[in-house]
Amino acid sequence: MKNYPSNITRQQFELIRPALENFRKRTKPRKYDLYEVFCAVLYVLKTGCQWRQVPGYFPEWRSVYNYYKIWSTKAEPTADSLLEQVLKKLSLLGELTKDVQL
Repeated sequence: MKNYPSNITRQQFELIRPALENFRKRTKPRKYDLYEVFCAVLYVLKTGCQWRQVPGYFPEWRSVYNYYKIWSTKAEPTADSLLEQVLKKLSLLGELTKDVQL
């Protein structure tokens, strides 16, 4: 995978990996590395590109979008989504969401 400015390090990802992995039951082996999927989501949030324009270095755009939908769903309107929680944990939320609505 190519290194984009929006990517986080593997060490940073290890801080949030358990939350992402345990958010949904796994019924079959993952096709893509969650790190690469998460970095692709960050790329879209940072650049504002369309999902179909996610660079080919990342996993397939449909898969990235499906993870985004799952991670950004709120259980309650006032609750934070999983994506918001992990971005806050990484202290990236303010920087990434200046111009982005989650």
